[in-house]
Amino acid sequence: MNVLSALVRALRSAADVQTDDVPCPPVCVLWPDKERLWEAVVPRIQGEMPELFLLGGYAPEKRTGPALWLRCALAGQVAGVAWPENLTPVIYMPGFGRQDLRASESCPPEIRLLIEYRYRGKLWVQPHARDWTPMAFLKNASCGLGLDVPQDGETESALQLAMGRFLDEDPSTLRGRRLDKEYFNLLLMGGDPARDILLWLDQDEGFRANRSEGEWGAFASICLSHVAFDPRKGGVLKACELFAGRQGNWRAIWDRFCEAPHRYPSLPGRLRRCTMPPPQLPFDDAPDPISSHGGWPQWNEGEERDLGRDLRALADRPQAEIRDHLSRLEKKHGGRRDLVWAALGEAPLARALEPLLRLAERTKDRLAAGTCEDVRQGYIRSGWEADYAVLQALALVNDDPSTLGVVGAVIRALYLPWLEDAARHLQAVMRRTGYPAQEEVFSPPTPQKGECVLFVDGLRYDVARALASLLQDHSFDVVETTRWAPLPSVTATGKPAASPVASLLRGERDEKEFAPVVAATGRAPSAVWEKLLHEAGWALLAPQESGQGEGRAWSEYGPIDREGHQLGWKLAKRLDEGLRDIQRRIIRLFDAGWKSVRVVTDHGWLLLPGGLPKVTLASHLLESRWGRCAVIKEGTVVHGPVFPWFWNPEVSLALADGVGCFRQGKEYDHGGLSLQECLLPSLTVTRPREGRARTGAFAFDEVRWKGMRCRVRLSSGEGAGLRLDLRLFPGDGASSCVRNINEIDEDGKASVVVDGEDLEGQEATLVLLDATGTPVGQYKTVIGGGEG
Repeated sequence: MNVLSALVRALRSAADVQTDDVPCPPVCVLWPDKERLWEAVVPRIQGEMPELFLLGGYAPEKRTGPALWLRCALAGQVAGVAWPENLTPVIYMPGFGRQDLRASESCPPEIRLLIEYRYRGKLWVQPHARDWTPMAFLKNASCGLGLDVPQDGETESALQLAMGRFLDEDPSTLRGRRLDKEYFNLLLMGGDPARDILLWLDQDEGFRANRSEGEWGAFASICLSHVAFDPRKGGVLKACELFAGRQGNWRAIWDRFCEAPHRYPSLPGRLRRCTMPPPQLPFDDAPDPISSHGGWPQWNEGEERDLGRDLRALADRPQAEIRDHLSRLEKKHGGRRDLVWAALGEAPLARALEPLLRLAERTKDRLAAGTCEDVRQGYIRSGWEADYAVLQALALVNDDPSTLGVVGAVIRALYLPWLEDAARHLQAVMRRTGYPAQEEVFSPPTPQKGECVLFVDGLRYDVARALASLLQDHSFDVVETTRWAPLPSVTATGKPAASPVASLLRGERDEKEFAPVVAATGRAPSAVWEKLLHEAGWALLAPQESGQGEGRAWSEYGPIDREGHQLGWKLAKRLDEGLRDIQRRIIRLFDAGWKSVRVVTDHGWLLLPGGLPKVTLASHLLESRWGRCAVIKEGTVVHGPVFPWFWNPEVSLALADGVGCFRQGKEYDHGGLSLQECLLPSLTVTRPREGRARTGAFAFDEVRWKGMRCRVRLSSGEGAGLRLDLRLFPGDGASSCVRNINEIDEDGKASVVVDGEDLEGQEATLVLLDATGTPVGQYKTVIGGGEG
């Protein structure tokens, strides 16, 4: 029930009342409206009442016409005009009241032909014979809605403006409330004063131009009642000053802005046109600058400039001094990370302080000591966090070159010495003891039924840890192991060694590209890759294929290494989305039925803004040279790390000293010997509880896609009485994207079909619903994830 349906019921009930004067059913109901108070909403009412006719200009398609046409229509003499036989016609008469129908002599000529209906029909009027007004209908308890509405001029005006929206309100929720002018003004403006005030601050004249005089007056009334400000007198810039000050009720408007600042793109620029109050001197009783000036983008910009200047001055300081100074800067600027300006990307240096501090802490622990295994364990324990802190700091750099210069300088000051020391120590230890034994390097996947091996090029250890965390958040079990990379740490050498067909390959003596060949034929493995896998009992899955979940499969995914070579330091800005792509790929594989997914890689990499240090190596000593490795000519001697090629020990490799690079200006590279390049992760991913994805009290034994149909099987007996839905947003039933929400059968099985092929590849959530429609369990998936 809403106000519109109540009004329709009242109009129809007027024809049901018979009196001594009218012993037979009325031929129609006349609805007089002298002041035209209902006219604006009559089209809405007419949409619910096929029997409603309007007195007015000739427009038969709108059931509107002059008195003569109305008489013909009611007599059934107008072609194409009809209404249900069980309903009595109603004639709305805008501009004419009950008194105008008293006698033909004084009756206006426009309605003279309708006087007959005054006697053969019924009038819809109040009990005391006055015309019904919207205010009277709302207040009248016997024939109207019986609501509490003050009968003052401002409220009546607000009601008149908001009638169109008020028709949709539920009267049962309004009883007991005082429906004053503020209620109707809010209703007219959409019922969200904070949003409307923000829209005005953002759009100014554009907001005013898109509203009628009545709506603009209602908005002004809203502003006066909520923030004691009249926009018609104060103007938008004065309002912006109060808004940035965040005092009184303006604080609620500010908090609303902070929830979704990107919806109001012009508002920060409008604040910059205002005059910011001067900061107070830092006496003991002075307010905190963030609380007093945090609402001003100008203040934040000044703080960013100061922070940039202070960080730039650290580049040549001793590391202990850099760490102490970063701690002091964090106390001053760390709070700005919680301001809206950080969410808008206008505080990149304040945000970068957090990972820079972690980098400072982690680089205090040197890895340049102990045995090869000591270095390895130290890196696995905490050293990798320094690498990841660098990536997180770089990911926060904006398009301003000065920001990169500041952040990059601090990174180089802290990170480069730590990198260099660890790499040189590792190289020195391995030159004495030799690179790890072949069995520690050569580790092709052990065949497991129902396992898919997912090869990700360039999955460095720290990035793999981040991927593992994403998967664990998605309810997967992840087991991490490490091994040493085959030398040199490049794809041509490492990828074949990680594959199931590594035992079928060998290295040629004259190889310059670090790539092995098929031992039986001498051909490049890439030319016969699928055939080699097939003969070894493995299926090859393309990036968009997921297979049947049976046997063993090899697949490749992820653009990390390619983007690293293309983008340099900007790879850090793409890694988060890249990891989520890999996560989605793994989800699709499990949805296709695979019992486990093993993630393997070929090499890591070094990343340093500003470029890796340049080292030289005489070209006449070399057969070929890459960024961090080179093939030495037979019989020559070079200074620096020299190791045998993994695929043929007779081939000698020269590796760059420390973290140096044979090419100038390379920010991203690999091929040498360092923890970041050579300590490789492997992730074995399974469902929790022996392959089941558990959500609350329910366990998904199987989630499988076939086209746009998703089949689900829960543990036996757990799904009785539940229904299965698929939603884009798990808490929003309106985001359901299936044709039907289906019941789970006694065996715990159900399937749903997605309505719309354009949704393929999107993340969605399978939602279990109880008998009341309440979600009781859920599981994330990717629409169309399986190929079966």
